[in-house]
Amino acid sequence: MTDSAFVTAALDGAQMTSAPINPEWIVDGNPVARMAELSRSRDGTTVSVAWDCTAGSFRWYFGVDETVHILAGSVIVAGEDGVERQLNPGDVALFHAGSWTTWRVETYVRKLAFCRHAMPASLGFMLRAVHKLQALVTGRGGNALAAAPQDASRAA
Repeated sequence: MTDSAFVTAALDGAQMTSAPINPEWIVDGNPVARMAELSRSRDGTTVSVAWDCTAGSFRWYFGVDETVHILAGSVIVAGEDGVERQLNPGDVALFHAGSWTTWRVETYVRKLAFCRHAMPASLGFMLRAVHKLQALVTGRGGNALAAAPQDASRAA
């Protein structure tokens, strides 16, 4: 663990390790998945990973909120409602915690995933209120959604 303000990782240098898909979830083929953890938040609630998978079809349960950015290949994802969407390089998608999807990988897919443990809505509201109060008291933004401080040299 570091006290640095930020953490960096090189995707090309990430040490990918086996990340087997639950055999009960596999629908078709023999998909082989691998992953590498790239970073983790200080409180352990958020992690970023590189993940890839070979051809096959499988169900997937999202135990946490996961935002994915497709880096290579493609995947067709179907939600529980049956609606299919194809994700290609450059596409970003959010999968909510507690949801099931079916993934169909034609040849290969590689993604960057940001996984965050969801918190109860009431706790999230309280956390946003605390950040807002901190921003008002300190005169600085309390989170990523707060406006950046104004440059004093540009003030009239």
